[in-house]
Amino acid sequence: MASGCLARPSSLRDVTPEPWLALLGSDPRPWLIESSESAARWVALTHLFDLPSEDPAVVAAHANVLDDPRTRDIIARLGRWGDDTGASGHHSPAYQPNLLQLLADMGVRSGDHPEVDRVVGAMLEHQDAAGHFEAFGRPRGSAEPVWSSLLCDAHVIAEVLIRFGFAEHPSVVRSVSRIHADLTDTRQGRAWKCIPDRVSRFRGPGHRDDFCPMVTLEALRLMARLPPSQQPPGMLEVARVSVRAWVVRGEEQPYMFGHGYRFKTAKWPSFWYGLPWVLDTLGRFPGLWEQGSADPTERSALAEMLACLVAYNFDASGRVTPRSCYRGFEGFSFGQKKQPSPLATAWLLAVVRRLGDLADEASRIDVRVLGSSKGGAGTPKPPRR
Repeated sequence: MASGCLARPSSLRDVTPEPWLALLGSDPRPWLIESSESAARWVALTHLFDLPSEDPAVVAAHANVLDDPRTRDIIARLGRWGDDTGASGHHSPAYQPNLLQLLADMGVRSGDHPEVDRVVGAMLEHQDAAGHFEAFGRPRGSAEPVWSSLLCDAHVIAEVLIRFGFAEHPSVVRSVSRIHADLTDTRQGRAWKCIPDRVSRFRGPGHRDDFCPMVTLEALRLMARLPPSQQPPGMLEVARVSVRAWVVRGEEQPYMFGHGYRFKTAKWPSFWYGLPWVLDTLGRFPGLWEQGSADPTERSALAEMLACLVAYNFDASGRVTPRSCYRGFEGFSFGQKKQPSPLATAWLLAVVRRLGDLADEASRIDVRVLGSSKGGAGTPKPPRR
């Protein structure tokens, strides 16, 4: 069994501070490297120090993740793809694709565990005639569970398959082509809408001509995970539609997707529409803020969101103490609300670092005076920090 605690690698002892750390007031990375939480160490080494998978420190952290009883518990929850017990819906932390995303975020990959590989492989076997991957569940109006292909399921399944090494599989290539073909004009711009399921004809709530914030972010994130040669054109323009949702939050509110206090404060594990998830996705499109391609309004909007991410989630030591958690993850540091969580901290630091070019602008923003969302009191609820 791998050791329970990883010593700080000698190559990191004298690491040069990075500008984005000024947003936090303190550098929490040494705390993460010395943490007993194996997944937090893996995230820190790979996402905050860019160490390759073959680095001895990364190899040790990865082995510890696989040995961790909490990892094995998540794997045991996966069940069988197509088992009605796992058909809990794309908004649930028990949904198998959400659990697989969590495992991938902890460092689990293809070949690490036969049960993970079995569930991921089974996802390839269910694809409709149009190319959408299907999920098994009970759409509204259906008495029995059926295989269906709502985009909020199809997109996240495609992303899971890409993350577990199937980007070049013919079924995934076909799915990506279908997803790109579903891109359409909406009232907000070029994006993805909610398309009715072909079996139940169920369509999510909201105006039929509006973009769906969740479906659009899912598609953007899976496209960003593809090798550059496989990424379709036009994704930057779609990302701008997602930024626009924040810019116009005082006048427009997508049905079910607000931008107030709950949006700004992470709920763990993070897999649904919220500021951490939005910035994790948009941070993969540097054209949104880089000189020469950035729109000043959009760049300012990203800086505002970054400032809110820090103010509403980090303490003065640069650590994250969870304020909202899904049940069932109490064994993880992100599943409690009393102590700083190394893993939650590492995940959010990776998001902040990706947007580090905006750190100076974000540091000058007072989040307490930003406009509130539509339906709010005019000024936002202030952070606890």
